Amino acid sequence: MIERPASVVKELIENAFDAGARRIEIDIERAGLALIRVRDDGCGLDAADLALAIERHATSKIATLEDLEGIASFGFRGEALPSIGSVARLRMLSRSRGAEQGNELKVEGGIRSALAPAAHPAGTSVEVRDLFYNVPARRRFVRSESTEFGHILRQVERLALSEPAVAFRLRHNGRDILELPAADERAAFEQRVDRIVGAEFRSQALAIDDSAGALKLLGWLGLPTAARAQADRQFWFVNARAVRDRVLANAVRLGYRDVLYHGRHPAYLLYLSLDPRQVDVNAHPTKLELRFRDSRAVHDGVFRSVERALADTRPAQPVHQAPQEPALAPASATLPFNSGLLDIGHFDPDQRRTAYGNALPGASSPDAYARSSFRAAQSLAAAEPQLEPQPLGIAIAQLHGLYILAQSREGLILVDIHAAHERVIYEQLKLQYQGDAPASQLLLEPLSVAAGEHEIDALLAEAAEFDRVGFQIERHGPERLAVRRVPALLARTDIAGLIAQLGRELTGEAGSHHLDGAANRILGSMACRAAIRGQRALSLSEMDALLRQMERTERASQCNHGRPTWMRLSLREIDQLFLRGR
Repeated sequence: MIERPASVVKELIENAFDAGARRIEIDIERAGLALIRVRDDGCGLDAADLALAIERHATSKIATLEDLEGIASFGFRGEALPSIGSVARLRMLSRSRGAEQGNELKVEGGIRSALAPAAHPAGTSVEVRDLFYNVPARRRFVRSESTEFGHILRQVERLALSEPAVAFRLRHNGRDILELPAADERAAFEQRVDRIVGAEFRSQALAIDDSAGALKLLGWLGLPTAARAQADRQFWFVNARAVRDRVLANAVRLGYRDVLYHGRHPAYLLYLSLDPRQVDVNAHPTKLELRFRDSRAVHDGVFRSVERALADTRPAQPVHQAPQEPALAPASATLPFNSGLLDIGHFDPDQRRTAYGNALPGASSPDAYARSSFRAAQSLAAAEPQLEPQPLGIAIAQLHGLYILAQSREGLILVDIHAAHERVIYEQLKLQYQGDAPASQLLLEPLSVAAGEHEIDALLAEAAEFDRVGFQIERHGPERLAVRRVPALLARTDIAGLIAQLGRELTGEAGSHHLDGAANRILGSMACRAAIRGQRALSLSEMDALLRQMERTERASQCNHGRPTWMRLSLREIDQLFLRGR
């Protein structure tokens, strides 16, 4: 389907891929309207195949019905070259490997010339001149030269990412624009990614290499902190074919659901491999969208892979420092949620008193708190060589009741207390949800909650999910809901407000995927309500306990809403703030 010059470039490069090319050269003049030339060093065409190449639906890529059911080539319909020849002046030169000479064929406005011998190296060259010269209506819809060449450049870049072993050169109006050597090894491929996607992309991304049955997913997932305002850095390749597919895009979106801030878009570069017989590439005229034979399995497999990879977005040592395992409590240690305090039982009180000079901040006065924090910092600095390196360091103070200040070997760590505690609770609630039901409390009198009738219908539709997290709910009238049992964690929480909020959220989730159901919304709201609120004074031991919990909690670098939970200010950055050299 020839919509614009970039469509021609795509079709010709994909033909070169199918010919086994190892180097492709693209020359463009006036954004493709004057000239598009694509030259490759592939297998080439003999005289008979060259004559058939411009016949509609004549293709050498489909020989049997089995080939059609499991398409592994980029082109297969036999429509591209005849379509190009009908709207431009087309010239093809080709020589097959081993042949003594090449051949030339011309097509102008759909009318072909006789085949003629021509000198040409092994491979094929296709020249397309005066695109849309005979279709004025189509030509009027072509945009400016800069816009059209921008489409061509992005198309070439995507194709270069799909086949890293192929070298590319792109020139526009005689000027070199892109020169990409063949990337047969990983280091060379990474250089190509840096050149096309951006040098900062991989430094702000997680590598993924995961398999789920017949599915294999490779590539990079951008960190949640590197999310973008637009979805302009998202690349999907299925069996080396560049695609834009809704099923795959939705699977990635769900994988980021707990770590991405509202309205932001993740950056990613992903390669999915699966049996060609399990995917129909003929579902869209331009073959950009796919149809999977089992879209649910593909969606869930991709979602789980992305979710597992992003689970490791937790505090870690800076990349230039060799990470060491912090001395943490056993993985089974949990927070005593009912008390609302952090678990500090795994710290040695005597050791803590020694490190902090017997000065733990209390609620006596701000001055006393500041003095104790200052003494703690002094003691910590003196004891630093003996301390185990930990990504989030050691707590030294609480700022405005909202943030933890911690000192690490690298500098200063600042932690959002509520956001961090919310993530810790949420992840533990999810583990409880997947295992045994959490502890719940039967109310002496049912709690009546007022809500709209449609909201109550939505809540009761998820009654099984509410039961699994410790609620027991039932209808108590057209616009009333009775709550008879609540999770022990929320015994002192505004249950009526929470249920009403969940009713509003559930009625707004029409069209969501089955994996994005009510359970995570319920657990997320529970965690937000149960997390430490602002202005609550914590002891240094409580603050340290939260830091250690964060270091071993999945996705702890973001809260449930995608906001960052912590940041690091290095000594070098602090020195620069004070114009101080080291």
